[in-house]
Amino acid sequence: MSFTIEQKFNALCQITRASHFEWREAFIKMFPNMDPKEAVLKYWEIVGHDTAKAYLKNVDRNKPVIPQIAEMIVNSSLAMGETATMNVESNGNVRLVHSDCPWYDWHKKYDALNEDQPGCDCWFQTIVEDVNQELGTHIQVETISSLPNGDDNCTRIFSEK
Repeated sequence: MSFTIEQKFNALCQITRASHFEWREAFIKMFPNMDPKEAVLKYWEIVGHDTAKAYLKNVDRNKPVIPQIAEMIVNSSLAMGETATMNVESNGNVRLVHSDCPWYDWHKKYDALNEDQPGCDCWFQTIVEDVNQELGTHIQVETISSLPNGDDNCTRIFSEK
């Protein structure tokens, strides 16, 4: 049986998500008296630091930073099978919208919706904090809607303080 590169990549994305929930399950079995959310947030913090390092390598410091970071997030999301768009608003803020996200589906499957938005928020906040520290910017990110809260999408606004 032969697979295209796209089929292989899609399978690897699903394996990555499955692995996340498998290590979460191992944590729950090893530490039954602890809330897995704490470990999940630490996981997303670590991922956020690594993501920020990768993004910072590609930032053109002579151009506005917020749209560059948002575009890299959109590209990462699209590569992983999420549906994401961004819009640069007239005030320079960027609206980032995820209308479909496999992570949300996996969180539902594993009865872990209470970890979905906090994990994403942790990841976004960590990226922004690391970018601010490295570049001396004052970027902030705010979640204004989310799939786990019953909204039609996850929307975040990136702005400069």
